[in-house]
This record gives sequence, structure tokens and C-alpha cells, in this order.
Amino acid sequence: MNSGMTEYEEEKVSEEKVSEESKKRIHSLKSLRTAYTLLVLLILVSAGLITACVYIILYTLDFIPSSALTPLKLPVIVIVSCMLFGTLLAVFVGKLFINPLRRLIAANEEIRQGNFKVRMSEQTVIGELNNLMRSFNSMADELEATELFRNDFINSFSHEFKTPIVSIRGFARQLQKDNERHTLTDEQRKEYTDIIAYESARLARLSSNILTLTKFENQQIVTDKTEFYLDEQIRRTVLLLEKQWTARQVNIELELQEIRYNFNEEMLAQMWLNLIGNAIKFSPTGGTVLVRCRKKRDAACIDISDNGEGMDEKTLHKIFDKFYQCDTSHKSEGNGLGLAIVKRIAELANAEVSVKSEPGKGSTFIVKLPLASE
Repeated sequence: MNSGMTEYEEEKVSEEKVSEESKKRIHSLKSLRTAYTLLVLLILVSAGLITACVYIILYTLDFIPSSALTPLKLPVIVIVSCMLFGTLLAVFVGKLFINPLRRLIAANEEIRQGNFKVRMSEQTVIGELNNLMRSFNSMADELEATELFRNDFINSFSHEFKTPIVSIRGFARQLQKDNERHTLTDEQRKEYTDIIAYESARLARLSSNILTLTKFENQQIVTDKTEFYLDEQIRRTVLLLEKQWTARQVNIELELQEIRYNFNEEMLAQMWLNLIGNAIKFSPTGGTVLVRCRKKRDAACIDISDNGEGMDEKTLHKIFDKFYQCDTSHKSEGNGLGLAIVKRIAELANAEVSVKSEPGKGSTFIVKLPLASE
């Protein structure tokens, strides 16, 4: 049994999407070309009608002598008049195209200079220009969101990185001074070295998680797919985390149905390490973590539940954000990147990941992995 789409099918779907987008662009281009052609035709016809009306009125009022309507002079007069009226109409009607494009050029210059708050009015006569303005506004929205996210990421990363470095530097200086003055006791020296070792390990975890997340975010196609048993992979993950759940005296309950799955095994194992590790971390001493794996129709459903303090609605909306940590009492144990990594892996697997939680009633993370029809 194969799970998920093959690389060939993924490439085919991607090509179909590109083809559809190309067709839309060509259709828009044709529509704009048609509108422009009709506009030119309208100018020519209008110029001719205006010229005819003007000459009829002037001739009726005897402002034009009969000598001016000779076969040699009349065509020249009509052509010059049509050119004059046509030019005036073109200047007036051309504003329908030129003014929005000028504003778009000015707005693009604002974007280039870093002002992502600029927006375009979509109230133009030509439908394609409205679509162009709408696309520009969507682009500006995305750029503004990306800029805000980048600034927030840099600030959060700087804070997370700076805190352990300051701690390491402070205690290292204390140990340096003690080499000269010998004022610290053996217990203090041990405490300081333990703190330095702990903060160093924290920096190493942060760097490792940053590299992992960056790797997954830059990855669009999952390679090295193999077929394996989900239930067996989850059991191995629980064994890897044995030191954590035994130290906290947390009971692990497993209800695992045998399910075969095709994906990058190492990548998916990272998801279970983060989710089960979180459940253990937020469980009270002597608490219970329940992990269930079962097949529901065309999906493998994995539920990971703890009986910790739970989360409120505000926290649930931010739980997958980078560097977000809802429980400050466990802040020193993590860096807020674990669930962001989980979310990205789920996206690469075309899976759904959600969480149910209430204050005082624990939390349950639910992962739905798509299975290929047998």
C-alpha cells in the first residue's frame, strides 16, 4: 500500500496549477487587449461623429462657405478635424489607463523603499485594472505580514539567545574572580558550573531547533519516503523519552492500532518527539499521558492527551507561533519552536494538526495523516 501522492503525481498537480494560472493570465491579457481595442475604436467613431455633427451644424448656420466643401479640400479638413477631436478624446479617455498606472508605479516605489502600508484604490472603470490593484494590495498585505513576522522573529530570537549567554557570561566571570580570590565554596562552584552547562545545553537546543525549522520551511518536496508502522514508531519515541517521563513519574498509556504509513520516517519521528515531549513536560508529577493511534476512514488519527493545566482560547490561537510559550513556569525547559516544527511537518505531510484544551482539563493534540486508498 502506498500512502500519499508519488513525486510524479505531485509534479503533475503542480504543473496543472501552473497551467491554470497561465491560462488566467492569458485570459486577462486578452481581455485587456480587447478593452483597449474597443476603446481605440470608440475614440475613432466618436471623433468621426463629432466631426460630422460639428460640420453639419456649422454648414446649417452658414459658417462654412460652399467653396470649402470642394472634393479636394473636404477630405483634408475632415481628416484634420478627426485628428484634433480624436486627440482630445484620447487625452481624456487615456486617463482611465494612465492615471491608475501612474499611481501603481508610485505605490511600487513606496514598497521598494520599505513602506508596506501603501494600498491602491480598486475603483477603476477597467475590470482588469481593478484586478491588478487587488493583486497589488494582496501583495502589500503579504509583504507587511512578512515584515512584521520577520521583526517579531528577530526580536524573539535575540531575546531567547541573549538570556542564556548573559547567564553563562555572568557565572563564568564569577568563577574567574574566584580563581584569584578563592571566595566561593565548593557547592557554589558546582552550582555555577551546573548553570553554565544547563544554559549551554539550552543554547544548543535552540540552535538545533532553529536549523531544523529552517530546513523544513525551505523544503517543499518530501524525499526519502519509506513505508513503516506508525504504531511502532510511536513506541520507539516513548522509549526515547523514558528519562523524561520517569523523572516526572508520569504514566504513559498507549492505545495503538497497527497502521502502515509512507513518508519520511525521520521527519515524522520529530513530530512525535515534540508532541509527546510537550505532553510529558506539561503533565503534573504522577500525571498520565495517553497516546492513541487508530485508523478512521482514509486517515490515521493520532491523539496525544495530558492532564495538565490546559490552555485558554487566547493561548490556543497562538500555540503554533514561533517562540510562543504559554506557560512561563516551563519557559526555561523550551524555546517555543517545537510546535512550529510540528505545524510545518504537518503541512509537508498534507496532514491536519489541531488542539483541544480547556483550563484545568488538560490538552489533546490531534494529528490526522492522510492514507492512500487501498
